Amino acid sequence: MAAASQTRVAHLLRQLQRAACQCPTHSHTYSQAPGLSPSGKTTDYAFEMAVSNIRYGPGVTKEVGMDLKNMGAKNVCLMTDKNLAHLPPVQVAMDSLVKNGIPFTVYDNVRVEPTDASFMEAIEFAQKGAFDAYVAVGGGSTMDTCKAANLYTSSPHSDFLDYVSAPIGKGKPVSVPLKPLIAVPTTAGTGSETTGVAIFDYEHLKVKTGIASRAIKPTLGLIDPLHTLHMPARVVANSGFDVLCHALESYTALPYHLRSPCPSNPITRPAYQGSNPISDIWAVHALRIVAKYLKRAVRNPDDLEARSHMHLASAFAGIGFGNAGVHLCHGMSYPISGLVKTYKAKDYNVDHPLVPHGLSVVLTSPAVFTFTAQMFPERHLETAEILGADTRTARIQDAGPVLADTLRKFLFDLDVDDGLAAVGYSKADIPALVKGTLPQGRVTKLAPRPQSEEDLTALFEASMKLY
Repeated sequence: MAAASQTRVAHLLRQLQRAACQCPTHSHTYSQAPGLSPSGKTTDYAFEMAVSNIRYGPGVTKEVGMDLKNMGAKNVCLMTDKNLAHLPPVQVAMDSLVKNGIPFTVYDNVRVEPTDASFMEAIEFAQKGAFDAYVAVGGGSTMDTCKAANLYTSSPHSDFLDYVSAPIGKGKPVSVPLKPLIAVPTTAGTGSETTGVAIFDYEHLKVKTGIASRAIKPTLGLIDPLHTLHMPARVVANSGFDVLCHALESYTALPYHLRSPCPSNPITRPAYQGSNPISDIWAVHALRIVAKYLKRAVRNPDDLEARSHMHLASAFAGIGFGNAGVHLCHGMSYPISGLVKTYKAKDYNVDHPLVPHGLSVVLTSPAVFTFTAQMFPERHLETAEILGADTRTARIQDAGPVLADTLRKFLFDLDVDDGLAAVGYSKADIPALVKGTLPQGRVTKLAPRPQSEEDLTALFEASMKLY
């Protein structure tokens, strides 16, 4: 029995090592061999909290011109997308810049769900403009695009892949100073105003990857709940599912002190470090807000109280996952988004097929948390209770099914598509979905339970139909 178990472990390690060299995305240089830190430990012994400054309040966008004036900005780039360019959030920001005498140029060509090509187009625009500050008005796509433009304009001799997570890119630490970036989120989902992560589709491989460094986090996030009143219902729902999974995944992630390797230098400690006592607080609080307000925010576009709370929950969850990380729901979501065929989500005004990020993340959540619950089942039961489950008679070994059933009911109540089959996938697509997940080591290795190709196959199969 012991020999069989050792063979199985050796086989899993070989699989993970193979995955780590088949041009994976979303992976820091991650060694199966233990590396010794200054403390002599092979797993980490510390965690670090990094978060943008945050200002919250209805109408706070009107202050952006004053902030830039206080920073001494003389030539500002305002980034947004074509849908938002003519809506009040952008107009309010521009009026504030004009009122405070700040010269600015608008870049409104941000792509919803950005690609390496759309990132590079924005970078080229920023490099030509010689800007000394940036403002991003929009959802995660806009904020992430603006982070990338700021980074590569501040490091003009770098190749695009230098800062992209290894081994798709080189995963180099960012050591150059960046320009000030003020983020004005208009959706309640990504929490990108708080994090040092910028995600994009790497078109050549049809997978998502990203840049992850504390250095690229915004200088300031202006969270103005009035902007959420412009979000259509399905955008509110899908953005909210991203908050839900950020909170659930960061709270159930591998604890930071079990993550390896231990960095030999603090600059190489990853942004996503594993669950930790500070991130836990933010994740649980965000989850409580989602449980109380998401359904209201979706169902009533004029419910400013609900939408305001979800806007804050997005930032709270961002602080949590921006330092703890996410795991399997996100790792599996990247090929779900990247391999989309013809599905176009309702309420999204885009000219290309799109499975919105939050939807691609939440569709696997019942299967994922059934799988992970054998590790830290108490946390899985606790989150199920927060989301409305009666856990008084639940047994600890039932934590996974209890949380999965709670999630299914939550999604059903919000009219979510019935699994991966409803967004265009079939069992024949599972090998490609698994292949697209294997490279996502930066997040999948934070799952509390290791997973094989067979495990991933079973998780995708279980996610084909939800109800």
